[in-house]
Amino acid sequence: MTSAAGNPSTQAINTADLYDERGEELASVSLQFQSLGGRSHFSGQARTIRCFQDNALVKATLATPGHGHVLVVDGGGSLATALMGDMIAESAVANGWAGVVINGAIRDREAIARLDLGVKALGSNPRKSAKDGAGEVDVDIVIDGVSIRTGAMIWCDPDGILVER
Repeated sequence: MTSAAGNPSTQAINTADLYDERGEELASVSLQFQSLGGRSHFSGQARTIRCFQDNALVKATLATPGHGHVLVVDGGGSLATALMGDMIAESAVANGWAGVVINGAIRDREAIARLDLGVKALGSNPRKSAKDGAGEVDVDIVIDGVSIRTGAMIWCDPDGILVER
């Protein structure tokens, strides 16, 4: 559960209940992300990446201590290449990340579904992405009209995604 103050705990909170409690303090992402990880409910402070069909920054960031954060990746909505696969997702688990939200595709979805990691993505594609390091880390991003900044609290469950304004 994450309290209204944004302090994570071990119990899951439902986004519908949180929205009922906090209302317009929260932005709701209406884009229909798929829940693909082994954790159905996850929350934490956001870290952000903007990249397009290049996952080098995603891999490098998830290889650092996550401290229960949620990595939010704006991949421009591209489904042409995967921005995360099972090996990168395993690294996220080993480094203590709560979850990953990808405005784009993943791959290895059956393996990722078995990991103790929250994952929201638009879909999957077996095609690898570039690995040139193109993109930006810890920048303000906008997904489906919702602004997300590093440090903002984000909550995810099968109903959707909420972000503190």
